Amino acid sequence: MKNFIKKNKMLTFILILITIIILTSVYHSYKPLPEGVSFEGDVHYVSEVDFLYDITYGEKNNLEKEHEIFDRIYEVIEEAEEFIVIDMFLFNGYHDGEMDYPPLSSNLMESLISKKKENPELDIVFITDEINTTYGSHEAEELSILEDNGIRIVETNVKVLRDSNPLYSGVWRVFFQWFGQGGSGWIPNPMAKEAPETTVRSYLKLLNIKANHRKVIATDKTAIISSANPHDASGLHSNTAFEVSGDIIGDILKTEQAILDFSGGGTLPKYTGQAEEGDIAVQLLTERKILDHILEEIKESKDKEEIWVGMFYLAERKIIEELIAAANRGVTVNLILDPNEHAFGQQKIGLPNRPVAAEMVEEGQGNIELRWYNTQGEQYHPKMIYFKRAEESTIIGGSANFTRRNLYDLNLETDIKITANNNAQVMKDMNDYYLRLWSNEEEMYTLPYENYKEDMPIVKKAMYRLQKIFRFTTY
Repeated sequence: MKNFIKKNKMLTFILILITIIILTSVYHSYKPLPEGVSFEGDVHYVSEVDFLYDITYGEKNNLEKEHEIFDRIYEVIEEAEEFIVIDMFLFNGYHDGEMDYPPLSSNLMESLISKKKENPELDIVFITDEINTTYGSHEAEELSILEDNGIRIVETNVKVLRDSNPLYSGVWRVFFQWFGQGGSGWIPNPMAKEAPETTVRSYLKLLNIKANHRKVIATDKTAIISSANPHDASGLHSNTAFEVSGDIIGDILKTEQAILDFSGGGTLPKYTGQAEEGDIAVQLLTERKILDHILEEIKESKDKEEIWVGMFYLAERKIIEELIAAANRGVTVNLILDPNEHAFGQQKIGLPNRPVAAEMVEEGQGNIELRWYNTQGEQYHPKMIYFKRAEESTIIGGSANFTRRNLYDLNLETDIKITANNNAQVMKDMNDYYLRLWSNEEEMYTLPYENYKEDMPIVKKAMYRLQKIFRFTTY
C-alpha cells in the first residue's frame, strides 16, 4: 500500500511538472508582444534613396571585393551632429583565421570613439544582441571599450520575445534559466576557436535561438538599413543596404526605443529634422509586418512582371508557395541564393536553400529560374526582394531572411519598403545589380542551378521539413 501511494505521488508530481512545462511553452509562444514590436511605419516620400552593396568574387586565394556599406557607415558617423543610434546583431572580432578578414569590428569601434572624443556631447547609443557575450558567458571586448569611452551600450532582453523553439524553451524556462550564464567557462566557443570559452549554461540559453537580428544606423542626418554585420568573420560576405533621410528616421527611433523600453536602456533622442519631399515612397517595416508586405506584393504581381530575390536563407512556406503561385500565373521569378555551403569556416549541407530550390524549380512551370552565388568560403548574405513592374517597381530589403524565425515576431528585424518610378536612380541601380550578377558581366558571380542540384533531395527535404516542424533550427 505504501509503495502504491508513493508511486501515485511520484506520478502526480511528474504530471504536474509536465503540465507546467506545456503551459510555459504555450504561453511564451503566444504571449503578447512588447509594445513597438512588429511595426509598420507611415509611408513617407523622399527625393532619393541610395542603394549600397558589398560583393565578393573571384578565386578563394585571390578574392576581389567591392565593398561600400561600412565605408559609408563611417562617413555617416562622421557627419552626425546630434545623435547616433546603431543597432547591430554581430559585433566582434572573433574568427578562426581561415581567410584574410577585414577588421570591421575594430574599425567601427574606433570610428565611434573618435566621434565621441571629437564631440563629447553627442549622444551615441549602441544596441546589440547577447550573442556577442556568448549569452552572458564573458565580456565583449569591443562593447566594453565603447562603454569605457562614454558610449551607451544596450544589450537586448530577448527573453520578453516569443519563444521560437517551444519544445526546448519550455524546459529551459522551468529548469535552467534561474542559474544564469556567467562564470568560468570550459567549453569551446561556437563563434570561433579564439573566442573565450563558455559555460554549459550559455549553450543552454543559446539553444533558445532568438535574437535581435537588426542592422541599422540612424543619425540626425540620415539612416542606413542593411543586411551587413560589423563582424570580422562576416567581413567578406556580399550584402546590401539602403540609405534614406527624412521622417523615416523618426520611425527607426521608435522601433529602437521599443527595445530600450523592455531592455532597461533609457531614452533615445528624438528626430527633429525636416520632412523630405519627393516621389519615392519609403516605409519602415519590422518583424511580421515585413512578411505581410512581401506576401501582398507577390500576390499583386501579374503575368509578364518579374520578381527578383537575393537571399541568404529562403525557407518560409507562405513565401515559397506564393512565389510558385505567381510563377504559375506567368510571373517570371529569378532567384540568386546562397548555396548554404559555408558558415564561419564550417561546412554546411545546403539547408534550407537546396531542397527549397529543387521544389521551386520543379513546380514553377518554367517561370522560376535560380542561380547560386559563387561563394568561396564567404556567404551571399542579402535579404532582398525586387518587384519589377512596367512603370513603378518595389523593393523590400534589410535584415530579415525569408524564414519563420525572421518573419513571425520571433527575432527582431528591420526592413525598408521602397516604391518608385522605374526612372528613379534606386530602381536603375537595383536593376543593374541583379543583371550584373545574373549575367556574370566580366566575372563569374553566379553559378547555374545544376551546380548544386540535389541528385537525391529527398533526405534533405525530409530534414528540412522535420526541422521546420520541431523548430530546432536557425531558420
